[in-house]
This record gives sequence, structure tokens and C-alpha cells, in this order.
Amino acid sequence: MAQSLLFTVKRRAPELVTPSKPTPREIKLLSDIDDHDILRFHIPGIQFYKYEPIMTGKDPVDVIRKALAKTLVFYYPFAGRLREGAGRKLMVDCTGEGVLFIEADADVTLKDFGDVFLPPFPCLDELLYDVPGSSNVLNAPLLLIQVTRLKCGGFILALRMNHTMSDGSGIVQFLNALADISRGMNEPSISPVWCRELLSARDPPRVTCIHPEIEQEPGNNKTIILSLLDNMVRRTFFFGPAEVAKIHSLLPTNMIHQYTKFEIITAFVWRCRTIALQSDSDEEVRMMSVVNARSRLFNLKLPNGYYGNVIVYSVAVTSARKLIENPLEYALNLIQKSKANVTKEYIHSLADLMVIKGRPSLSLRGLFGVSNITHAGIKDVDFGWGKPVYGGPAKDSSFPGIVSYYLPFKNGKGENGLVLPLHLPAHAMERFVQELDSVIKGDSTSRIIKSLL
Repeated sequence: MAQSLLFTVKRRAPELVTPSKPTPREIKLLSDIDDHDILRFHIPGIQFYKYEPIMTGKDPVDVIRKALAKTLVFYYPFAGRLREGAGRKLMVDCTGEGVLFIEADADVTLKDFGDVFLPPFPCLDELLYDVPGSSNVLNAPLLLIQVTRLKCGGFILALRMNHTMSDGSGIVQFLNALADISRGMNEPSISPVWCRELLSARDPPRVTCIHPEIEQEPGNNKTIILSLLDNMVRRTFFFGPAEVAKIHSLLPTNMIHQYTKFEIITAFVWRCRTIALQSDSDEEVRMMSVVNARSRLFNLKLPNGYYGNVIVYSVAVTSARKLIENPLEYALNLIQKSKANVTKEYIHSLADLMVIKGRPSLSLRGLFGVSNITHAGIKDVDFGWGKPVYGGPAKDSSFPGIVSYYLPFKNGKGENGLVLPLHLPAHAMERFVQELDSVIKGDSTSRIIKSLL
């Protein structure tokens, strides 16, 4: 993407869009999986849409604003405000005050953004304006949407949602509901379901599992984040068929099909990153995977239409020495075993722990985490102008250098693969690339990086 691209965005004054019909005035408790300290922030997303001739004469701002008011009748908790009760318990006060909406115009075309649509996006602060006071977790709008018209007839929809309300799947469900009504439907194709009590703590709460993802010593995370932000360098790496085949070569042939592509790349990157950081040999290093527990495998019996958070975190733990000195399958087995530990009981135990321990955060000590959002579905949301050119995160993880994500991507050669944005201190990034080159042979410049060009 053209990072040097500069353009002007003219915004109308932010407005509150309220449900188009009266909605219940009530208090709705979040689940104890929603009510995780690590989720107390607003998560940004962005979608870029082309000009669509069959929509000539229709204004995306007008279409989406009117549809939003209708959608909020079904998703009325989003029009409320978050409150905090005893024990830091979060709840939605369904006031019907509405969500923030911004109308804007930009003197730029979609073509000006270039051929590569990946975060970070130029002028993001203009495309997703931070209305003063709106980024508070409590007593503030739970959703902000900005629709920006482009000179070419296309548009950009950027949004920011309070993460305690929904995970990625829940956000996509809401956006699809908004898209359904934008295309003329009277109600969403999937009816929203609250039922947050299904993932609330048991009575009495009881922690029955070991949870290595949870911070044991409150206050450590801030020190870890500050130390990692020093002299940080960002690069994006592409893993296509050729790169994955090279990583496969590190494994015994009979073991390749025991692991997913996501697990193989993750284990490889974890190992390379640990080498690059030159961790002390006995230092504990941990690999976190974000697990979407909506699958029937977890037997949570969540109804179709549930849009709350159903994400939990599996953590593989070892020492730097063992990770580096052992073959790649060692890391892979650790990752698989940690994911296998995430069961229905594990999830209920986590909800109980949130209540018993006062809603602790994730432990970031020695941590590297990834989330696979290649199948999140945001790239398929159609408001009537077709699918977006890009739909996904608007910027990097809220914990750069610690947590990242995989995005689907097709490079200039037409190869389909995954991209991984990565932040590391400058010297560590050099060592990381060298370690990649030692496996993925090319020329003196890493093919992983060149594949993006």
C-alpha cells in the first residue's frame, strides 16, 4: 500500500444513530468470558469498496445510516452504554442512546491506495476519527462507524467496537446484519441472541484447570510492553505454497499431515523469533494461540446468532533452550497439546477464575501470540456494492511485538497465502530474517519479503 499517500477527509459532525423503533430499557450482564480484562478496549476494522455501476444514484452513507437505525432494533444492546458493578462486573445499560456515525468525503480514489491492501493504512486517523471521549470503555458509545465516500464512487467503511461486546465472529455477524438490511431485507438473516449467562461463572465458581495464559503477578504487563516498544521495527511476511513447502522439509514426511498449515507456520515463526531475541537459555517462552470455541467440538451449546466473545487462549510453555535445540516437531507438539487442553470444562473454569481472581489480564511474560483471522468473514460483507477489496483489521495488534495475526493475501505472482505483520527490535529483526533465510532459500534478500512485492 502507498504509505506515503496523503489526502484530505472532510467530515460532518459526528451524530448518534438510535434504533428506528422503541427497544427494551433493561440491564444485560456480559458473560465472564466477555468480561476479561484483556478485552477492555475498542477494536478497529476497515473495509474498502469499489464503485458499483448498478448502485449508481445510491449514496452509501445514506443507505448504511438508515440501515444502521433499523439494525439497532435487533441489536439494541449496542445502542446502550457499558457500566461496571461490584467485583468489576460489566453490564450493558440498554439506554437506546445510540451509536456514533460519521459521514465523510475524501479527495482520493481507491486506485490511489495501490494494489496491496494491508494495515497500516495511510491517514487512518482521518478515516476512523476518534471522537473525543468515545474511546472510553465505560459510559461511552459501544460502536463508532465512519463511512467515507471516495472520488471514484467507491467508499470506505471503518468501525470501532467495544471488544467486550463481541469477538471477531460477533462483529462480522453484526456487519452482515447491517449489510442484509442495507440490501433491502426487513430483518437480519441470522437473528441475534444474547444468552450471555451460558458463559458466565458457575455457582459456586470453581477453578478446575491450570490457566497459564492468566497473569499471576498483577502489574508485570506494563513493564513488559514498555521494554518491547524500544527501537521497534515492523515488517510483514508472506507465507505462500513455496514457503510452506520449505518449512515442511524440516519435518519427517510422515508427520506433515498431523498438523495444520497454521500450526506449522506458527511453530516455525515462534522458534525463529526466540532465536532472534537471544533469550536466556533457561528463560520461559510461551506461544499463545487464539481459539474460537464456537466449534461443536467444544459442546458449549451456544445458539445460532450468539454474538458474544467465545475466544479463549491456549498457551504452550517451554524454555528457550528446549525450543531452539529441539526439532520443529517439538514446538508443534507443544502447540497441539496446549490447544487440546482447551475443552468445555477449561472454558467454564476460566469464567470461574475471572470471578474468583478479580478478572486478571493475560500474562505477557515471555509471550508470543497469534490469531488466525483468515476465515473471519469480514472480507465477504456486502452492503450492495459487492464484496470489499479488503476487509479486516484497520491496524496492527494492540500489543505490537507480542501479539500478531494472520491475514489472507495474494501476492504479485498470484500466489495465495498468509501474511504476518511482525514487530521486533531492529537487531532482532535482522536476526529473524537471517533465520528465515537459512530455511527458505532464495538470494541474499529474503524471498518471504520479496513475495509481497
